[in-house]
Order: sequence, then C-alpha cells, then structure tokens
Amino acid sequence: MVHANIRNTASPLSVRGFTLMELLVVTGILTVISALILINNNRFGGAILLENLAYDVALSIREAQVYGIAVRRYGTSNFNIGYGMHFAKASPTTYVLFADAVASNGLYDGCPDSFSCELVESTEIHRGFRIADLCATPSSGGGEVCGLERLDILFKRPEPDAFISANGVSGVANPSALQERGRIMLESPRGDRLSVIAEVAGQIATQ
Repeated sequence: MVHANIRNTASPLSVRGFTLMELLVVTGILTVISALILINNNRFGGAILLENLAYDVALSIREAQVYGIAVRRYGTSNFNIGYGMHFAKASPTTYVLFADAVASNGLYDGCPDSFSCELVESTEIHRGFRIADLCATPSSGGGEVCGLERLDILFKRPEPDAFISANGVSGVANPSALQERGRIMLESPRGDRLSVIAEVAGQIATQ
C-alpha cells in the first residue's frame, strides 16, 4: 500500500496595509485637486457676478432712458422732466437714478431740501464689487478721458439720445461740454474689470 504524504501548502490570506508615505502622497494629491477646483470655481463665480453687475447697471441706464422718453410723471404733476443716472468716484459702491427736477441742468443735484429732491432710486453694490473708474469721450474730439470725479447721463423726450456730462459740467446748459460717450468701469474683488458704455445716440452696452 502506498501512502501519499499530502501537505497543505496554501498560505493563509495576508492583508497589506498602506504605509504612512502612501497615505501622505494620496492626501497631497487630493488637496491639490480640491484647491484647483475651488480656485477655478471662485474665479468663474466672480466673473459671473461681475457680468451680472454690469447688466444691472446697463439696465438701470436703460430704465432712465425709458422714463425720460415715456413722459413719466415726477411728483404730483410734473411730466416735462428728464431722467438720468449719476455715478460718482467718491461713492464707488452706489449709483443713483434721478429726476432732473431741481435745476433742469442734466446733473444730479441731490436733495437740497425736503420739497426739492431729485433722488428716485439709489442702488448699493455689494460683495466687494465697486465702480473702479469713470471715463468720457468729448464731443469736441480727442481721446477718452478717465479718472473723472462724476458722470451724469440724462435722457429727455422726445429723442432717446443721451446728454452725457462729465465732472459736474452741464452738457445741457453748455452743449459744447457734452460728451460723445460715457464709460463706467466696474471691478470685482479679484481685480477683474468690465465696462458699461452709454453712447450719445442712446446705445447702451457692456464691454
């Protein structure tokens, strides 16, 4: 009789764990990928918010244009006034829709008293966005001039044309001071910029 000597050569299952170095490498890769995703997301989100702000400003200028040519009543019985937008370097997070009711000069004159006030609506800019610069192109020729202290854009019936005044010099009272184009430069907290442009012929665009 032949006896077979059978040996169990199978080794028990062994589980190999991760070393500390492998864990650190994987963690580092995940951290880098997450950081890149967050940075790109913030950049994309900031660009979208800046575009939305530019569209809001452009729509506000368009609203002033509609009010100006649609004979919108101001006060109790005043129908013969223009409406405009006022931007000031001193208030980079605010812009104003106004009725040219006090001096009829195409400029925002504020509220001298409780009976005479040109303010229709004031809009605040939030989340660190702001008006970075104000520019205008003179009708008399020459290039665009930036660094303006204020910019006023008025619309008055019957034409949709814009009366653009720079630095508080009325283009309504002094036609030679009218500007061909006004530009409101908006800036995000990251430093990205986008402009809203108003042309003398009434066109409004973002750039």
